[in-house]
Amino acid sequence: MRAATALAAVLVAGSATLWQATDGLRAFTTEAARRLAVEAAPRRLPAATLEDQDGRSLRIADYAGGIVLVDFIYTRCPTVCTQMTDTLREVAAALPSRLGDGIHLLSISFDPDNDTTHALRDYAALQGADPTWRFARVVDRGDMPDLLEAFGVVVLPDGFGGYVHNAAIHVLDAEGRLAAIHDFTDVEGLVARLERTS
Repeated sequence: MRAATALAAVLVAGSATLWQATDGLRAFTTEAARRLAVEAAPRRLPAATLEDQDGRSLRIADYAGGIVLVDFIYTRCPTVCTQMTDTLREVAAALPSRLGDGIHLLSISFDPDNDTTHALRDYAALQGADPTWRFARVVDRGDMPDLLEAFGVVVLPDGFGGYVHNAAIHVLDAEGRLAAIHDFTDVEGLVARLERTS
C-alpha cells in the first residue's frame, strides 16, 4: 500500500512538473515556449537604424500602422534562408493587393561584413522579390546583438565562413511589436493571420 501511495505521489508531482515546464503541455521545446511567450506578451523592439538594398535608411518604427513579416538571413546562406525567402514570396503572392499597403516584408541580414547594399540588391533580384520588399542590414553593428536578442534569433559561426541560426518568420503588429512567430514553412498560417487583420 505504501508503494502505491508513493508511486501516486511521484506521478502527481511529475505530472505537475511536466505541466508547468511545458506551459500546460503546449510547449515541448524552447522554440515553442518562445513563440507562446511572444503571443502572450508582444515585445517592444530596439530602435536600430537599418539600410536597405537601395541605400535608404529605415527603422522598424517606420512601419507603424501596418503588419510586417520579418526574417533574418545572410545572402550566402545555402539552405534555410532561401526557404524563408520562398515562404515570404508565397505569402506575397497570396495577398498581392495588400503587399506594401498594410502588409510589409523585411529581410534583415545579420552578416554586415558580406551583405553590402549591393549584395542585398543582387540577392533581392535573384529571389524575384517585389520592389516593396526590403532587404536591409544594420547601420551600427553595435545594434545587432540587441536586435537579435529582441527577436530571439541565435546566430553562431559554423566554422566554414557561414552561420548556424534558428529560422522563423516574425510578425510585427501595427504598434511595431513582435507579436507572433511562425515556422518558416508555415505559408498557410501566415496567410490566415494576415487575412484576419483585414
